[in-house]
Amino acid sequence: MELTVAAALEAFRPALPAAVAYSGGADSTALLLAAARAWPGQVRAIHIHHGLQAAADDFARHCEAACKTLGVPLGIVKVDARHESGESPEDAARKARYAALAQAAVSQGARSVLLAQHADDQVETMLLALSRGAGLPGLAAMPARFERHGMCFERPLLGVSGAAIREWLAAQEIAFIEDPTNADTSFTRNRIRHHLLPVLEQAFPQFRETFARSARHAAQGQELLAGLAAQDLAAVGDPPAIGALRALARARQANLLRHWLRAAHRADASAAQLEELLDQLAACATRGHGIRMKVGTGYVVRAGEHLSFQSHQGA
Repeated sequence: MELTVAAALEAFRPALPAAVAYSGGADSTALLLAAARAWPGQVRAIHIHHGLQAAADDFARHCEAACKTLGVPLGIVKVDARHESGESPEDAARKARYAALAQAAVSQGARSVLLAQHADDQVETMLLALSRGAGLPGLAAMPARFERHGMCFERPLLGVSGAAIREWLAAQEIAFIEDPTNADTSFTRNRIRHHLLPVLEQAFPQFRETFARSARHAAQGQELLAGLAAQDLAAVGDPPAIGALRALARARQANLLRHWLRAAHRADASAAQLEELLDQLAACATRGHGIRMKVGTGYVVRAGEHLSFQSHQGA
């Protein structure tokens, strides 16, 4: 039997008070309404105003009216989602959104932030990761719980399909916004949603559950790799000593370098960049061999017998 919104919230135990990231769309509206009913007086709402659409002000006004009807306090936060050189606009918007949500939740006295992504979103995320040749972090898709900026974020609807959310919401007599960009199939995620998921539904009716299981397996594998990378980094030093790094097998070098770049410098190397960096390390047998490799928003460089990371500003 397919999980419903009400059943998902009944089994969910967030840290209260909780804030719902509320866009005004169907999914976040369902989450806000169900949460407000489940924990009366313990729920707040946060609306992130990106200003990226002409209708952004209308979205904010709708959220104000809906929250007034529900008796839920609402905070509206405007964010600057401009991206840096070497950073994608999507990544910049996501980082700005999480930082704003965490800060607003703290100001509202909330102990957790609830996000409305559901089972179809999880499948779309995995398919996008596959289309990009992602490794385990991408295939692990979206975790049900994570911490960022000192705040706990949770996704209680990951086991509920988008259709089940809409079906539940249709019976609740509360209005929501239809974001026009969701129908724009020039975006890859929307093409997956409108063209690929219906075919999967027909060919593999249980695809949401099996994809979710694969995501959990990938997450477990990534957790093991992260633990190994932390051990290897502790052994070679931070910043990494080139000689000790070269003594590791190439796959462990790659695993360590990904971990070091993300954990210490918030930089993600593409597959091509990482392979080039590994090739340069393999050739780095003399003191005079230099390394200067573009990665994310900075450069990996050789500094004596160690690797170092320089931001664009530092470079």
